[in-house]
Amino acid sequence: MATVTEIKQAILSLPKSEYDQIIAWLHELEEQEWDRQIELDAASGKLDFLMAEARRAKSAGTLKDL
Repeated sequence: MATVTEIKQAILSLPKSEYDQIIAWLHELEEQEWDRQIELDAASGKLDFLMAEARRAKSAGTLKDL
């Protein structure tokens, strides 16, 4: 298995088109991880405060449409 330093050097030596493919792939992985973490946080109740805040804003008439 290559080290992080070796992987970084290999990425930097790629032709632009292949470098762009790696970047796109890494962004996709990051987005998938973000989605997974949001789902876990929502399921565990960590985001319940946001719903409560929105309900309070709606009751106060200060909730804004996006």
